Amino acid sequence: MTPMRIPVPEHPSGRLTDAWRACVGTGRFDLALRRDYQESLALVQREIGFRHIRGHGLLSDGTGVHRPYTHRGARRVRHAFTYVDQVVDAYLDLGIRPFLELGFMPSGLASGDQTVFWWHGNVTPPASWTEWADLVRATIGHLVDRYGLDEVRGWPIEVWNEPNLTAFWQDADEAAYHRLYEVTAYAVKEVDADLQVGGPALSPGADDWLPRFADFVAARSVPVDFVSKHAYTSGPAQHVPFGVHQTLTPASGLLDQFATPRDLLRDTALAGLPVHITEFNSSYRPDNPVHDTAFHAAYLAPVVAAGGDLVDSFSYWTFCDVFEEEGVPTSLFHGGFGLLTHRQIKKPTYHLYAFLARMGDQVLARGADHLVTRDATGRVTVLAWAPVDVTGREPVPEQHQVRLSLPLGPPGTTRAFLLRSSVSEEEGNAWRAWCELGRPRSPDRRQLDVLREAAEPARRHAGVPVVAGRVELDLNLSRHEVTLVELTAVTDETPPWWDDARLLGHPAGAESA
Repeated sequence: MTPMRIPVPEHPSGRLTDAWRACVGTGRFDLALRRDYQESLALVQREIGFRHIRGHGLLSDGTGVHRPYTHRGARRVRHAFTYVDQVVDAYLDLGIRPFLELGFMPSGLASGDQTVFWWHGNVTPPASWTEWADLVRATIGHLVDRYGLDEVRGWPIEVWNEPNLTAFWQDADEAAYHRLYEVTAYAVKEVDADLQVGGPALSPGADDWLPRFADFVAARSVPVDFVSKHAYTSGPAQHVPFGVHQTLTPASGLLDQFATPRDLLRDTALAGLPVHITEFNSSYRPDNPVHDTAFHAAYLAPVVAAGGDLVDSFSYWTFCDVFEEEGVPTSLFHGGFGLLTHRQIKKPTYHLYAFLARMGDQVLARGADHLVTRDATGRVTVLAWAPVDVTGREPVPEQHQVRLSLPLGPPGTTRAFLLRSSVSEEEGNAWRAWCELGRPRSPDRRQLDVLREAAEPARRHAGVPVVAGRVELDLNLSRHEVTLVELTAVTDETPPWWDDARLLGHPAGAESA
């Protein structure tokens, strides 16, 4: 059954926020010292352009910030920032600023030996709260001295990561986290009262922490400038060698999780504060291959299109396959937007973000399967996506149709240029090409060239009529397709003497033989 054509209003209904590009996730902090990481981030910034980047391990042993030593029988601490400076310099050179996560505990300051990830990030409270406060003051103070107060005031500072999970905070001790937050927030504010500090960076399933966190900071007048949490829709990990599979709930669940902080904090002292989703994705696991598929782009499309209506930022976890939580990757496909460890081979979800980066900021229409915008030049853009089935059991239609009537000016326009870019099961899909190549573990140069070419979106263009100020657009989307259509009014500058019929040299008006 052919769907009815949807008339898109001429006047915008609102603005498309850039909450989707306010921040992006990364692996541990010191991975940014690698050349392939920096090359990957450079590509992302050229084509998408995020404002902030957030990852773990700023204070872990890999950065070498906390350096205890003994001199004349007394314990002393030296704070060293060589690696931190190199990473932040690289970020700023690429036009992206840190979203600082203060963690994990340096081993020389830790009260225990519990760690997370193969790189052993320590997740225990400090043995000395005074020394921890000194570390925080020294780190933030150094960044202010090096990059300037006005600059660092624009870097949100988040206290720890997912303290509600025993994997990330010893015993998931809520009272101990409250103390950590209090000591840390005051240390940050001692450097400068206008620095932004917040938390509690909760994982899904711990929403009850939020009102208690609000009660705690209100009772003790602890500074909080923003609230943060995470959002995922994946079930328990089903392990296979060197990877996992997980069930998924519908993507609408991500939007529900985005809305939770404001709902729960409405009647608390934290009502009205900015809300940052500092991690979101389908799965939190870098070794779940669902991230690499066309399904994943279509699954997340409605989330990135609407998430900015609910929160101030939502940070995709993570931008890059230089991402080693579960160990050094053993597969070509691993975790992030693109296979950027192998010369920047992109995935369909990368293109979803790149498509959004090309849209306007005036929202003309939203639907369950589309978003229509216009920019200041009058260019109209349509992001459309095919539906997905998270169970994997129901047959997904091979075709999904979106029919729109789009306003396009200025008055008197009779023609438009249409550019369509698409990724799907068949197009712009390096994962599919890799599978068809036999899943090579170490692709040779020719195979890498093939994968790079296969990863590029399919692009089509056409001249289309504009009738009474409107373009009638019929989009037939294939399975799991995400497509971007750009419509630009055309002013015909063809010279009066041009005749396409004479291209092969026939005289004007000559009959073909």
